[in-house]
Amino acid sequence: MELMHGAPADMTGRAEREIRCYAFLDRLGVDYYRTDHPDEPATSMEVCARVDAILGTPICKNLFLCNRQQTDFYLLIMPGDKPFKTKELSHQLGVSRLSFADEGHMLAFLDLTPGSVSVLGLMNDREGRVRLLIDGDVLQEEWFACHPCMNTSSLKFPTRDLLEKILPATGHDPTVVHLTGEG
Repeated sequence: MELMHGAPADMTGRAEREIRCYAFLDRLGVDYYRTDHPDEPATSMEVCARVDAILGTPICKNLFLCNRQQTDFYLLIMPGDKPFKTKELSHQLGVSRLSFADEGHMLAFLDLTPGSVSVLGLMNDREGRVRLLIDGDVLQEEWFACHPCMNTSSLKFPTRDLLEKILPATGHDPTVVHLTGEG
């Protein structure tokens, strides 16, 4: 794995959703870095640690959640090393029970599959069905790292670009939450 600047010159073999991410970022003028790891999808802590080292910043944890009735959907972005406690987030949101949303809703709303959840999937949520939640600790970092909607590549870009360019272009205003990883 190596760190490269911008989109791949050759898009052969890349998924359409990944290609759309690069076009989206380029159209917005986001300056980003990329590392490809097609032989090692980021599905284990060991691979994520190697990717984090190449990027020079940790990839955030991205969780696709819903209420019990599956009428309200959330994308939670939080530090990858912070434990997630549903009770803590449920309390902050005033939602009685949160759980992981199913793959069908993930595909329908974000055009994503399990293991590849990314804030960049919000570009596909044109109807605004998903509410974005960001842990305040993420916003303190200079760099933001995520997948380009496929877990075989990883990106980093300035956190200010997430807030000032990417999210406005998706039409999603973040709700800042403060998670401790406790109870």
